[in-house]
Amino acid sequence: MENVEFEWDESKNILNQEKHGVSFYEAQFAFFDKNRLIAEDKQHSATEQRFYCFGLNQTKTGILTVRFTYRLNKIRIFGAGYWRKGKKIYEQANTIY
Repeated sequence: MENVEFEWDESKNILNQEKHGVSFYEAQFAFFDKNRLIAEDKQHSATEQRFYCFGLNQTKTGILTVRFTYRLNKIRIFGAGYWRKGKKIYEQANTIY
């Protein structure tokens, strides 16, 4: 993921920070977690494929859930937060029995 580019709408970034306390800049770090999970967001994929990234934030301790799509070889972030459901999915997938 060395040459990955990210983009977002700055007004959505500000709203996301106000609502969830997470900037889209911060959300990028979830993609660099070697144990991250990517899942399709089938509920919001009407006009384009959308996805979730569940990954550990490297700047804080916590599992981020990031909603995104791929556009013109860039990852476009729509939303991000520290949501219990995303944390549970991540922890279940990364538990070693």
